[in-house]
Amino acid sequence: MDSSQTSWTMLRAVLRHAPVGVLVVERGSGRIRFANFEIERMLGYEAGALDGALLPQLLPPSVVGTHDAWVENYFKQGQPRRMGAGQKLWALHRSGRTIPIEVGLMLQPVDGETLALAYVSDRSEATRLQALSEGVSTALPLGLLIVDVAGRIVQANASLERMFGYGPGELEGSNLEVLLPERFRAGHPEQMGRFFERPSPRAMGSGRDLMARHRSGLEFPVEVALNSYESANGRLVIAVVSDISSRKAAEDALRQTNEQLEEFTYVASHDLRSPLRGIAELLSWIREDLPEAVITPDIAHNFDRARVRIERGERMIDDLLDYARAGQREKRCQTVDPHELVLEAVASAEVPASFQVQLAVSASPFETAAAPLAVVLRNLVGNAVKHNPNGQGRISVSAFDQGRFAVFVVEDDGPGVPAAARDRIFKLFHRANAKSVGHGVGLAVSRRMVNVHGGAIVVDRSELLGGARFTVQWPRIGLREAEDE
Repeated sequence: MDSSQTSWTMLRAVLRHAPVGVLVVERGSGRIRFANFEIERMLGYEAGALDGALLPQLLPPSVVGTHDAWVENYFKQGQPRRMGAGQKLWALHRSGRTIPIEVGLMLQPVDGETLALAYVSDRSEATRLQALSEGVSTALPLGLLIVDVAGRIVQANASLERMFGYGPGELEGSNLEVLLPERFRAGHPEQMGRFFERPSPRAMGSGRDLMARHRSGLEFPVEVALNSYESANGRLVIAVVSDISSRKAAEDALRQTNEQLEEFTYVASHDLRSPLRGIAELLSWIREDLPEAVITPDIAHNFDRARVRIERGERMIDDLLDYARAGQREKRCQTVDPHELVLEAVASAEVPASFQVQLAVSASPFETAAAPLAVVLRNLVGNAVKHNPNGQGRISVSAFDQGRFAVFVVEDDGPGVPAAARDRIFKLFHRANAKSVGHGVGLAVSRRMVNVHGGAIVVDRSELLGGARFTVQWPRIGLREAEDE
């Protein structure tokens, strides 16, 4: 605005409908010469109500005493600027509440008189959002870190401070490298520079383990997600840091367990099977060398008992191998029709004609690993036959959709499973009771297959038939797994 041509009439006309609040203040008296519509709306006044009022009327009582001297000093300096840079400013609403504001100042000659123009912005929404952001940052259970281009920590939330062993505010202003193991510090500035050159959301250190340094000097594994944004003070990087010590420990324990199981199954398949076959051959040779005259019925019976026990031992080895293989997730998927799958399970279980089988399948087709699900259903139907002491009975197999799962239920009218044994029967070599047939492996294999594919299996009492009821929840909709980029 050209000061040589500015008139009071022109100034009022220009500022009246401005989208930002404007106050025109006289020097010395602090009287408000003019207030536009936006500042009146912002502070709760009717049109024209502020014209002629004194500026302290719009200020919180805590700043009124020092404000006159501050205004006079500004008139002497006269440079356009933001008022109270770096400080929080407040205006007094007509109702008595305070409003956070931002103020820009300039001096303007008008008809030969110098007036102060204050451009006032309501920061209530920005302040609310900032408080919300700070509240989220404080409550976030993950570590949150904001870093500038120089590698200095601008902000760290409470979770990150606890994670690294620092007190409130101790990390602010520190170099980021204080959180890194010493062996990684030399190359970190270069890596950070490359990120600032081509910033994009990413998982840091994808495909390799990341280690962080606790204040004590101890190291721990972390996962870090990075992003950047442009702030008033330049580009900043925001990092979300997760301490994965517990998860890594669990993964290591699981890996060791699987390795031990693989080693055990190797021993079972090679070092145990060969001696059993050797014993079987030795018994066969002994029987061939004995004259028929000396093989009494008792001796023949003992030979048969030895043969049966050797066969049972070989079957147990096969069961162990099945159990080990059940821990490997089948990744090949195909469209499965639950009705056809149930029919196939009943047929492959070779249910005797003395059993009545009732089917109630309403589950819709879905994509999954068909082979392990078929094995589980066959095992459950086969158990319903095997554990019925009467050699005849009723079996019910149903299937229906439930959320992201297909639910398969196998029920029978047998003796059922005692409540005290319902968890035990899913463990390797455990059976419902001493009279139960089998090695106690089939259900362990079934649960292992179900669990590794993201499902669940439980047993309780059948209200329909009175015996056991096995319920399998098998995922119809898979969950996306994290993959290394």
